[in-house]
Amino acid sequence: MKRLYKNTLSILTGTSLFVIFGVVLVSSLSRYLFNSPIQWSEEVAKYAMIYGTMFGMALCYLEGIHIRFTFLEDMVSAKIRHALHFISDVIALVSGCVLTYSGYIFMMKRGAIQAPGTGIQMYYFQVAMVIGGACLVIAALIRLIDYFQSTTLEKGQ
Repeated sequence: MKRLYKNTLSILTGTSLFVIFGVVLVSSLSRYLFNSPIQWSEEVAKYAMIYGTMFGMALCYLEGIHIRFTFLEDMVSAKIRHALHFISDVIALVSGCVLTYSGYIFMMKRGAIQAPGTGIQMYYFQVAMVIGGACLVIAALIRLIDYFQSTTLEKGQ
């Protein structure tokens, strides 16, 4: 389950980066070689970046490779470090719920507006916050399950 979720997040993050690269490359070539800028390119690249950030955030958190200050962790015992990881996972779970809910409220209030470059309703772009929050919630639940499984194994030995 965890591996499938990591692979899915990796593919989605990579696809977002590929879209950004492709759109910016084509737009630049069109602008400078043919003197014909693509009007929607900046908008699509910007929203692909937001989607990539949301997927990448959940992936980095799940992998434990997000930015953090480990020197504080290194100063405490393994038992306290384990408890701190649990607390940070609960905070990530709550943050994911808040991001999902607030993203949903924002999307419902402002989603009907049409994007100026593409003419598409903003729902499709703003749902990235909802998806990112949901991805973070799933990642936090996976980490919490791992935490409880490792705690159960330690007690059983």
